[in-house]
This record gives sequence, C-alpha cells and structure tokens, in this order.
Amino acid sequence: MHRITASATVDNRAFEEAARSLTSVLAPLEKRTLLWLAHRVPRWLNSDHLTALALVAMLLAGFSYWLARVTPVGLLLAVGCLAINWLGDSLDGTLARARHQQRPRYGFYVDHVVDIFGALFLLGGLSLSGYMNAYVALALLVAYLMLSVEAFLATHSLGTFKMSYFKVGPTELRILLAIGNLAVFVHPTVNVFGHQYRLFDVGGIVGTTGLLLTLVFAAATNTRALYIAEPRPAPASRR
Repeated sequence: MHRITASATVDNRAFEEAARSLTSVLAPLEKRTLLWLAHRVPRWLNSDHLTALALVAMLLAGFSYWLARVTPVGLLLAVGCLAINWLGDSLDGTLARARHQQRPRYGFYVDHVVDIFGALFLLGGLSLSGYMNAYVALALLVAYLMLSVEAFLATHSLGTFKMSYFKVGPTELRILLAIGNLAVFVHPTVNVFGHQYRLFDVGGIVGTTGLLLTLVFAAATNTRALYIAEPRPAPASRR
C-alpha cells in the first residue's frame, strides 16, 4: 500500500529574478546607507536574522500601540520599533547581495510574507491603542493588502517589482507614521472643519484613500501595458 504525502516542491529550473523598481524620495540615500551598513555587519549575522528582526520589531510595535492605551510612552516605543523594522527589512536583501548569497525566490517569498504579518501586527496594535478606530485600522489593512496583491501580480506578469509609487515607498511610510506618533504624543486630536477628530483616524482615512487610488492607478497602468504587450490574436480563418 502506497503512502500518500503532501509536500511543496520547487522547480529547480533557471529562475529569472524580477527587476526591482524603487524611485522614492529617499531611495538614493537609503541605498548608500544600506551598502555602508552591509559591509560592517558581523559575519555571524545573516539575512535570515535580519528578516526575523524585522518581524519581531513589527510585533513589538503592535504591543507598543496596545501599551499606548495605558501610557502614551507606548507611542515613543513604537517609533523605535519602526526604526528597527526598517533596519531588518531593508538590510536583509542588501546584505545577501553584498555577500553574493542571494536566494531570489526564497527571499522574495519570505520577505513579503513577513511584511503581511507585520502589517497585521502593526494595524492590529493601532486598533487596540485607543488612538485609532478599529474600523479605520481594518480599512487601512485591507487597502494595504489589496495593493500588495496587485504588486505581486504585476511582478509575475511584467517582470518588475515596483516598490514605490509617486515617490513614496516603505521607508517614507514608516517616517510618516513615526511623525504621526510624535504628533499624537503631543496632541492626539485635530480640528477638521470645526470638529475634533482623532489624528490617527484622519490619517488612517487619508492613507486608505491614497492606497486605493494608487491601486486603481497601478491596475489601470499595468492592464494597459499588458494589453499592448499581448494584443488580441486575429481570429483563425475558417476553412
């Protein structure tokens, strides 16, 4: 009697890595900084350690926001966690390339699975912080995941992994969130048309709208590019 097992298999045929497109405002400075750091990282530290660090940092950021419900110091701790997440998430790939230890499929898959869990931890913590409405946090998470799915589909279909839109990438988003933390630490509400709202609620709604508009723009742009690249075949002639 044969034993049936279910396991994932990897096709070991030649794999062509998608080109990376990062055109954000801070990209040139960030690239130089990461290369400088990569050549000074201890030999015992590898890219997997940095990826794990990024995930743990986002988990701790979520806990920091939860702690902010009790003390606003949690907002400051979240800023530190965002900085550590940037270090792990941005440096892991640079370190692998600097040491000629690239694993394109493994790296792409694991890095973005970590990003998805990280977004869940971060926005889950914000929803429990008392500084952002849970529905706003959920809407922001859904918009982020929808844009991520579009980016992954475009990477597979077009061969280019677009990491930024309108000069804004992951690093800029972290900085904006860190600035928001500091602003909320000082004054958690904002006046909009004569009414007081939580600053993170306003920011969350603006962020969700921005992500959804970016999704529509990217989907339309990529659909057009694919339509041009693969025109409809002429109908086969009938005999």
